[in-house]
Amino acid sequence: MFNASYPASFLPEGNGRGFHVRFPDLPEALTSGDDLEDTLLQAADCLAEAIAGRIARGDEIPPPSRAKRVQHLIGVPLYLAPKLALYLAMRERRMPNTELAKRLGVSETVVRRMLSPKHNTKPEKIQAALAALGKRIVVTFEDAA
Repeated sequence: MFNASYPASFLPEGNGRGFHVRFPDLPEALTSGDDLEDTLLQAADCLAEAIAGRIARGDEIPPPSRAKRVQHLIGVPLYLAPKLALYLAMRERRMPNTELAKRLGVSETVVRRMLSPKHNTKPEKIQAALAALGKRIVVTFEDAA
């Protein structure tokens, strides 16, 4: 099972206002916020952009490390999580877009769109693609911190 929440370090800004954010697993993901609420929003957006960039470039996406007590867990946004699951499943199987397209009976363009963070893909299409890879999405709910 893959948990799509990454630990982030929130470091106080030098001027005492807001926080600077770093994701240890994704060194390119850096941001800041004016206060805790803003920083949490900026961190989620930054994480999404880092993951989306790695998907677009075909880069490796490391699994989240274990969060330390001083770190905040930031979840991959809901719109991106299924695409991340599909991307990781395809990489795990070393399956190119063309092979998945063939299994699904669609064009390679459709698979490319399913992986594109900017394309609004119906969840059912991603579920079907994951099923073709022997995977499924499981949704869980938990109490907020």
